[in-house]
Amino acid sequence: MHIHPATPADAATIAVMVGELLQEIMQAIGEQAFNFDLPATTERLQTFIRDGHYHAFVATDESGTAAGFLTLYQSYALYAEGSFGTIPELYVRPAYRSHGTGKQLLAATRAFGASKGWTRLEVTTPPLPAFERTLAFYEREGFAITGGRKLKTLLPKEIPHA
Repeated sequence: MHIHPATPADAATIAVMVGELLQEIMQAIGEQAFNFDLPATTERLQTFIRDGHYHAFVATDESGTAAGFLTLYQSYALYAEGSFGTIPELYVRPAYRSHGTGKQLLAATRAFGASKGWTRLEVTTPPLPAFERTLAFYEREGFAITGGRKLKTLLPKEIPHA
């Protein structure tokens, strides 16, 4: 497996896998939890990478076929004692699972984070119990459950005029 840092040219390939990831999550939980638009996701990822807001690593097999990807961005928190990396997406295509691909993507991410002086990496799993295997993978890779639950609230796309 070859792991390389993504460039804007990799955005279309990664975006297809983002769609696969979201579809897998929604199928497992039986809920339409995400809206996915391939062209918009591709364009957004190109911009995020080009502007330095998002970093990504792509795993490819010997033939150059994309096997998986990991995305991350820099976060800041007082509790984390400075800057750290947040992993919003990590996906390995089913045919490449249990072959060390995810482990290699995390190794590249750890090295990248260390080079940036980050204090830690954080990740949120997809919904449990449907993704217990995902949780077990992260625990095997040295991540620890820190408690709490991930919560969200949607913001309006436009600020209402008063």
